[in-house]
Amino acid sequence: MRITRLALAGALLAILTPAPLHAAAEQPPTEKVERARTTDAPVLTPLTEFGTGLASGSAIGPDGALYVTDPNAGSVLRIDRRTGATRTYADGLPTQVLGIGGAMDLEFVGRTAYVLVTLVGGDLAGTPIGDRTVGLYRLGRDGRFRVFADVGTWSEEHPPVTDSFITTGLQYALERRGDGFLVTDGHHNRVLRVGPRGHVSEARAFGNVVPTGLEVVGPVVLTSQAGPIPHDPEDGRVVATFRRHRAPVEVARGASLLVDVELDPRAGLYALSQGRWDGASEGSPASPSTGRLVRVGWRGDLVPVTDGDGDEIVLDRPTSLELVGSTAYVVGLAGTVVTIDNL
Repeated sequence: MRITRLALAGALLAILTPAPLHAAAEQPPTEKVERARTTDAPVLTPLTEFGTGLASGSAIGPDGALYVTDPNAGSVLRIDRRTGATRTYADGLPTQVLGIGGAMDLEFVGRTAYVLVTLVGGDLAGTPIGDRTVGLYRLGRDGRFRVFADVGTWSEEHPPVTDSFITTGLQYALERRGDGFLVTDGHHNRVLRVGPRGHVSEARAFGNVVPTGLEVVGPVVLTSQAGPIPHDPEDGRVVATFRRHRAPVEVARGASLLVDVELDPRAGLYALSQGRWDGASEGSPASPSTGRLVRVGWRGDLVPVTDGDGDEIVLDRPTSLELVGSTAYVVGLAGTVVTIDNL
């Protein structure tokens, strides 16, 4: 029997969605449920804005706070999710070169922070790559960052199958998996694995699909793909990989310039569309205020989140997404964080 993409998407969502949420979704709508949906419609609220701007990745820390990378300042910021109070958690990372790259994403292992830094190597900065290493940095107890994995040098020594002109790659997202990490490279079109001692290897190679965000759910790795230029909606996809030797399974498609994917047991599976590509140059972001938070539907579609009036919630060049219960925390390129409640 031939299994269609929609059937695979539905089966995958059934696996990823815990039983209580799945069961609730199958119940016929009642007056009480419909009234609750109308009353508790998603609402966007600004949380904080920080001066240096140009934010990128994010993570929920061990203390429950939101942590955001500031590539312009070479720092990591801690944001209180209740009050929006923001302070510098750590700094001293390589700063941006030519207004791009820098500290792109972060993860915690216990209370230890790891930060992904890209586009700061000698192939762009004109300095020896050892002075500004492209790779993974670990924050020590002394408050200083040290190189944990030299991803840039490995990438130069192991060029991708697809065409590229930045030899050290353009790494975008960092996600913990097992005793190591996964890293997406949107320029080299692959996902790399960083082992517990900093060893780098290739986990998955793609065609020209521009992998961006990551989410690990048990044995399943979800990857958002922005697609090649001009990042048309039909090329924006969420795919799942189960084992090294299996081809990726398409879970959903239909939103432009996807940059992240997240799953929460209560809220469900969501992706982040940065919006319409501005067309300025390869690697440039979307046009301002064209982004959307989209929900992955059971039929493999990507449905924009709407407010109480049924209007799509508009985001300004979002770069990273975190889900905590029914609340989404969306980081924007201009150095903003907004919340979308009641998902």
